[in-house]
Amino acid sequence: MSAAPAAGLEALVFDTFGTLVDWRSSLIDDLTAFGRRNGIDVDWAAFADAWRHAYVPSMDRVRYGERPWASLDTLHGESFDELAERFGFAGRVDDATRRWFVLRWHELRPWPDTVSGLTRLRTRWITGTLSNGGVRLLTDLARFAPLPMDVILSAELFRHYKRDPEVYRGAVELLGTTPERVMLVAAHNDDLLAAKAEGLRTAFIARPTEYGPQQTRNLAADEGVELAARDLNDLARQLGV
Repeated sequence: MSAAPAAGLEALVFDTFGTLVDWRSSLIDDLTAFGRRNGIDVDWAAFADAWRHAYVPSMDRVRYGERPWASLDTLHGESFDELAERFGFAGRVDDATRRWFVLRWHELRPWPDTVSGLTRLRTRWITGTLSNGGVRLLTDLARFAPLPMDVILSAELFRHYKRDPEVYRGAVELLGTTPERVMLVAAHNDDLLAAKAEGLRTAFIARPTEYGPQQTRNLAADEGVELAARDLNDLARQLGV
């Protein structure tokens, strides 16, 4: 590692789902409570995992031109419809309930270190999201958590989903700087390596339970990722704040 890992850095942009917020536990808790209130007996942990599993395939249909641009809320809604049928409760869901389910992604809880770590990092650098979530989704998350952010950068602004290069290039352009002055912070190595390919700096945050207790991927930084940290406060320490 460089003796001055923060040299020349102007902005830190953060993957959000999994890196800043604990989507799995948040969904399981909210959906389990819904099931109890409404007498719907479903394995809500399995439902949450299946919903997340649909995330990349649904974006890939946009990414590879199989369908026109659609927001993540739209994709989440379509995946929910399929899963409600599969899990056997579609007949219990009206339009208002369907919207409530989709909005669970707007109200996810942060990891214990997220707010304090971001607060430290924001004292020195611009902080912003760089997520596949839409602008309104990320704005709602930033208010709900709350996430100390200077700017909301979303794949929606570029009409491309990560890991398309247009997202990373677009973020640098909107920040009015150059790639080597922007660091992507993420818990996912494929995101980091895609950003690195566009010249951004990279920092891996360990979230070993993002996908549950049996998680087997993204347990450590891949070779080529610049920094690796236990959490956001550890990253702040490594960067000197």
